[in-house]
Amino acid sequence: MDVRVRYAPSPTGHLHIGNARTALFNYLFAKKHNGTFVLRIEDTDIERNVSGGEESQLKFLKWLGIEWDESVDLDKGFGPYRQLERLDIYQKYAQILVEKGLAYKCYCTPEELNEERDQLNEDGNDQIHYSRKCLGLPEQHKPYVLRFKVPENEVYTFNDIVKGEVSFRSEDFGDWVMMKNNGIPTYNFACVIDDYLMKISHVLRGEDHITNTPKQLMVYKAFAWEPPIFGHMTLIVNENFKKLSKRDFSIIQYIEQYQELGYLPDALFNFISLLGWSPTGEEEILTHDQFVEQFDETRLSKSPAKFDKEKLAYINNRYVKELTLDDTVELCMPHLVKSGIYDGQSEEWINSLVSIFKDRLSYGAQIIDLYEEFFNQEFVLDEESTEFLAQDGVNETLIVFRDLLSQLDEFTAENIQPLIKETGKTAGVKGKMLYMPLRIATTASMHGPDLPRVLALLEKEVVLERLDSIIK
Repeated sequence: MDVRVRYAPSPTGHLHIGNARTALFNYLFAKKHNGTFVLRIEDTDIERNVSGGEESQLKFLKWLGIEWDESVDLDKGFGPYRQLERLDIYQKYAQILVEKGLAYKCYCTPEELNEERDQLNEDGNDQIHYSRKCLGLPEQHKPYVLRFKVPENEVYTFNDIVKGEVSFRSEDFGDWVMMKNNGIPTYNFACVIDDYLMKISHVLRGEDHITNTPKQLMVYKAFAWEPPIFGHMTLIVNENFKKLSKRDFSIIQYIEQYQELGYLPDALFNFISLLGWSPTGEEEILTHDQFVEQFDETRLSKSPAKFDKEKLAYINNRYVKELTLDDTVELCMPHLVKSGIYDGQSEEWINSLVSIFKDRLSYGAQIIDLYEEFFNQEFVLDEESTEFLAQDGVNETLIVFRDLLSQLDEFTAENIQPLIKETGKTAGVKGKMLYMPLRIATTASMHGPDLPRVLALLEKEVVLERLDSIIK
């Protein structure tokens, strides 16, 4: 079997985490099996389509490193790849079903349908299905939809890649609308026609689509077509194990936002790959090619995928650590410029700032938080730091260090480093009793980045002022 999979977003919004995962797993599946990854645009929901929706999908899939083999910009003979450009195709197949008696025209108005639904509810019916009152009616000259005539006493069973055997009964479904009165198909009809004509072999999608599958199987059976193999991936949930929602503002939802914040695409690719799938070994930091090599659809999780923000930060931090200093500066620079921190600073100062915090960075914009935390926090010692500085000999060590620093003309990390060693010799201290007092008395912290570079960033006046405030 030639493997052909598809990611088929609606341009009703920009690319978000859930859609990106669907695209990514389809992409990995195709690459693993030397297959074809098709990107199709399901743009039939005209009222909800947003400006830039399609562009966002294409742009940020590419940014993540997800390249398609066929799409609106790469027609391999199965196009068009936008559903609104395929309306004549849907009309043709819909008419075939009407002629076979498997679909029919329904002339009911929205008001009539609401009235019928209300009556069914009032009568206590468990199943709110259309009454079929238009089935068999003579032709009428008024607007209509096409309804699929659901067969009676049928069971629709399929072997899901993730969930195993799944069955639905036809009696649980009423005759559903497959073509709207404006000539545009509904999702469940259009995607079957497209998947069949585009020779899609496997359909991997979120489990929120699983109840669509029986309706689609009805259409496959009506045409005597072989359906694809289905796989429904578990939902992504937040840290409270609630389904991830676009209204959940505790989690960044859109890929565009991650790019703007300075996340690395390879790191995000890595993180999203682990949302509902696990590699065979314990190592979870893998290259693009390693994910393709290791991808195994049988390892898709049966449990909801938790969106772990700490894991996201950890993975991105691992990738940032692998960057050169120049690349890290480039990652941070838009944020340094936007915040005004860059104004009036030398290239050397910026490089020093980024190098100090490089190992703590998870994304570019975080440099602002680290800068604010370092430069703008109030210089106050906690109880543990105060007790440490109260030890015998510490005050004398600080005096020596202050006096040496005060004589420096060029307050650079290179010039400060030897003065720390000279302080140790003069005061007769080393190791923790040398470095810890100097760090506490200048940064109000017992731990932190390379001290000479930190002091050079703080600048001479601030450092001496802090030392003077501590020395007794």
